[in-house]
Amino acid sequence: MSGVTVIVSHKTLPNQRDAVRALWEKHMAPAVLDNPGHLAYYYGLDVDDPDGITAFQHYRTAEDALTFLQQPAYRAYEREVAPLLAGAPQVHSLVPTWIK
Repeated sequence: MSGVTVIVSHKTLPNQRDAVRALWEKHMAPAVLDNPGHLAYYYGLDVDDPDGITAFQHYRTAEDALTFLQQPAYRAYEREVAPLLAGAPQVHSLVPTWIK
């Protein structure tokens, strides 16, 4: 198995999840679709927490993951979404060992 997986969990301010999702769709969805380094990407809304969002990102390489963070779309998203978040995201990097 190759690549790197990054899991990012956000907690929005109360009642701001839809606004955060709209910004993700504006900036990130097109950037992810155009990025050959993303092998898979899941953007999910937490079922048990109305303010929770988690993104599961699988990259071809660790370098691809770092490069994506420098993209203008990512920078714009980060800047616009920051006031809507309750704090810094939780980020976990994994080396996948088995995928179905």
